[in-house]
Amino acid sequence: MYVVLGATGNVGSGLIEALRASGESVIAVVHSAEKARAIGYGNVEAVVQDVSDVAGLRAVFRRGRRAFLLNPPADPGTDTNREELKTARSIAAALENSGLEKIVVQSTYGAMQGDGIGDLTVLHEFERLAEASGIATAINRGAYYYTNLDTLLEPARQGFIPTAFPEDLTLPMVSPADLGKAAAARLASAASDTGIQYVEGPERYDFADVAAAFSSLVGRPVRVATTPRSELENSFRALGFSPAAARAYARMTEATLDGPELPPAPHRGTIRLQDHIAALG
Repeated sequence: MYVVLGATGNVGSGLIEALRASGESVIAVVHSAEKARAIGYGNVEAVVQDVSDVAGLRAVFRRGRRAFLLNPPADPGTDTNREELKTARSIAAALENSGLEKIVVQSTYGAMQGDGIGDLTVLHEFERLAEASGIATAINRGAYYYTNLDTLLEPARQGFIPTAFPEDLTLPMVSPADLGKAAAARLASAASDTGIQYVEGPERYDFADVAAAFSSLVGRPVRVATTPRSELENSFRALGFSPAAARAYARMTEATLDGPELPPAPHRGTIRLQDHIAALG
């Protein structure tokens, strides 16, 4: 029996799809009855469970043999670093005396020790807490999600795509569906398969490639409109982010601009950036 957190999210959905095909019994942890009704059928049992409830989540973990751990994103109107660290610590606390033999942690390229740098520092802490549980821990660091680009379709129809990144910056990217498949493989692999694995798409891209893919979709030239580094924090605040969240996301973006992580031998998925963007139309 596998336990899957974040079962209806971008990565979790791909993982559940892969596990349905495997026939393995799955407990999908969701946060609403509506989501439970949508996902809970066949070999997938949906359980509504708040991951901040340590005792309740531990009881769910005890029903499984292995678990996929994804720390849910916080509302950007809050202090996202503070809230996401809370849930990371709750999930880790629930691992104690859970009886699990292996866990697979979803993390990110560029995860680093520190404080207040968005997902980079929150997920590094999540990795550390998971490993400290004493349970065999496999960590999948995913590249920049293609789904982060989905909101660019409408501006692309107007001839531009707004981004924090210059068009010539190489930025590893990946389909969340491929991340789900990679997570399924590590859930099923030997307990000795631990440590960090990097997961990205079949090749590396820059935002010139993104613009070209949108241009093909909308049938007109599309240019890259890069937000100046000095305006990053304001750009997040304009989207409704709290001051704390805007600062954290700006710092995370700045860390990427200073040099994205480029591992030499990542696990490569099969879904191309161009195919993901073409499907948006």
